[in-house]
Amino acid sequence: QVQVVESGGGLVQPGGSLRLSCAASGTIVRIYDMDWYRQVPGKQRELVAVISSGSITNYADSVRGRFTISRDNTKNTVYLEMNSLNPEDTAVYFCHVIVSSASRSPPRGYWGQGTQVTVSS
Repeated sequence: QVQVVESGGGLVQPGGSLRLSCAASGTIVRIYDMDWYRQVPGKQRELVAVISSGSITNYADSVRGRFTISRDNTKNTVYLEMNSLNPEDTAVYFCHVIVSSASRSPPRGYWGQGTQVTVSS
């Protein structure tokens, strides 16, 4: 089994910064893409940022230039550095990790529990 645990959320003022962390543990042979999503109550979950196993990144237009996704493969951890935050960034942020747990098994996606980010003046 694979566990995905997020941390780093909280309350921040507009213009401030937060750094989210997401650590995968358990039976892991290889981690492929690692993603960050966010969701506001009553709205569809949206993709925020993606980083591949080769550290190629992609961002949603709404966060490009403000957010930075990175990973530490020695720790099975992905980070999301969020700068210049505004109230529209308020959401529950979810980590999604694509993991292979056996050499001959297909990769599977695993979700973190979510961490609340609130941007308020």
